[in-house]
Amino acid sequence: MQAYSPPLLARPDRPPAPVQRYANQPAVRQFIEQMVTQHGFVGRELEALFRKAVYQPEIVRAMTPPAEAPARSWQAYRALFVTPQRIEAGLRFRERNVAALQRASAEFGVPEEIILAIIGVETVYGRNMGRYRVIDALVTLAFDFPRRAEFFRSELENFLLFARESNLDVLSLRGSYAGAIGIPQFMPGSYRRYAVDYDGDGRADLVASPADAIGSVANFLKNHGWSPGQPVAFQASVEGDGWKKLLETGVKPAWRIGDLPSMGVQLAPQARSSVPAETLSTLVDLETAGQALVFWVGLQNFYTLTRYNRSSFYAIAVLELASALRDAFPVAPVSIPLPLAAPAAVPSQPSP
Repeated sequence: MQAYSPPLLARPDRPPAPVQRYANQPAVRQFIEQMVTQHGFVGRELEALFRKAVYQPEIVRAMTPPAEAPARSWQAYRALFVTPQRIEAGLRFRERNVAALQRASAEFGVPEEIILAIIGVETVYGRNMGRYRVIDALVTLAFDFPRRAEFFRSELENFLLFARESNLDVLSLRGSYAGAIGIPQFMPGSYRRYAVDYDGDGRADLVASPADAIGSVANFLKNHGWSPGQPVAFQASVEGDGWKKLLETGVKPAWRIGDLPSMGVQLAPQARSSVPAETLSTLVDLETAGQALVFWVGLQNFYTLTRYNRSSFYAIAVLELASALRDAFPVAPVSIPLPLAAPAAVPSQPSP
């Protein structure tokens, strides 16, 4: 079959000159051959593209854990995302997009406050979508970050396919230092699999269309196991040492919630009465140096949130921002109630 590809380089080259050129690296040439053989790209176009890709050393530094990692702090992490400014921005975003939010909640079974909170945590409702060219970020990580090179080469493959399918200029699209794109910060593979056209204009545009972003977040969660109408997580307290065993299994629910009391985990009466004893759960500990641990018990929907970002800090921040947003809705939302404990006092520092 004759190889075909729309032009990848729709615009002239732009300064600055590349810090490092990739086109002649053996690993890059192997990748180009793979794209030509498996997907019908034009080799000379890919070679021209890689000559324009710019190595970004600050991305490698950002992705590399420090030799002495600072102590984890839940309170510091929470303070970045659950703020009056972010709540106010979320309410304004909801007011502008309430129809899409209510439609997505009804269609996918995801509460609108959860959709809102994810978009708020990711980009402050589209304000901070990233400054790096996606091609530079992905090429840098695919060929100069060995620890996760396989993952980022897959994402680079998906990005080139996405650009061809959408007839986009590869050099124009910007995103995060990890190559995430748009209002909800989808990696290219997730963009291709889960982005939906929710505003009816014939294409899924996560950069410029809030409606598409809303529908796509809900679609992502549904496809990763979100269970409509079910609780997400409950705050808990512990005693003794039996609960420590629960932490060994990570964020995936693996323990019957009815067995938790025998292991020293105490739930609020609301949780005990509303969740069947056979329901699988996980115990999450949120640490802040110099302060007592904070505990949550997560269920399947909590695990689904960690598929968006693998951090339990992230999932609980989403839940607490969602709870604060729901409490601030000017009218009762058309969504599924979240049985969350009341959030702590909202800090007053500005969002980043």
